[in-house]
Amino acid sequence: MAMEIQLDADDWRGWNADDFPTGSWRRHDGELQAIAGAPRVDLVSRRRYRDFVLRFEFALPIAGNSGVLYRVENDAEQSWHSGPEMQLLDDAGHPDGREPTTRNGALYGLLAAKQETPIEQGEFVNAAVSVREGHVEHWLRGRCVLGYRLDDPGLHARIAQSKFAAFPRFAQATEGFIVLQHHGEAARFRRLSIETPD
Repeated sequence: MAMEIQLDADDWRGWNADDFPTGSWRRHDGELQAIAGAPRVDLVSRRRYRDFVLRFEFALPIAGNSGVLYRVENDAEQSWHSGPEMQLLDDAGHPDGREPTTRNGALYGLLAAKQETPIEQGEFVNAAVSVREGHVEHWLRGRCVLGYRLDDPGLHARIAQSKFAAFPRFAQATEGFIVLQHHGEAARFRRLSIETPD
């Protein structure tokens, strides 16, 4: 039987830290807010997850950039060295919006979203990441914009030709942490919940 729980600030810690990183993120009015210009410390779930559905809303400033990473290994140097990333981006304002595999909703640097999802400054967008038995889906505004399998040979071929080839553990973990990325801009997250099989 699936179980869904609401996530708040107590469910997150800083990368390579035990506590919530108050120098890089603030808790305000039910939101987790990355502080613009602060040290880029990612938020890491306190629990590890294998199969799950993470639901959330996010808002970005003009040219904003963030992401949600999953099945991250804590002993990697950086979260993106091991965990695949659902890109969250203002496509119109950020240079990454010129490349399909780094636009909003993409599997960062590897697979383009099937549909574009433009956003407005400060507008909250509902989103979800689903990981079930190796099948991953990225959802934006109630639409599945990308689906893929972690064991797909075509994906592995793309990884081998990408910057992730330098990290042999990338996308290999069968369970791991969820990460909210701090990319230097004032990304905001709210209404986070996670559904797990048990």
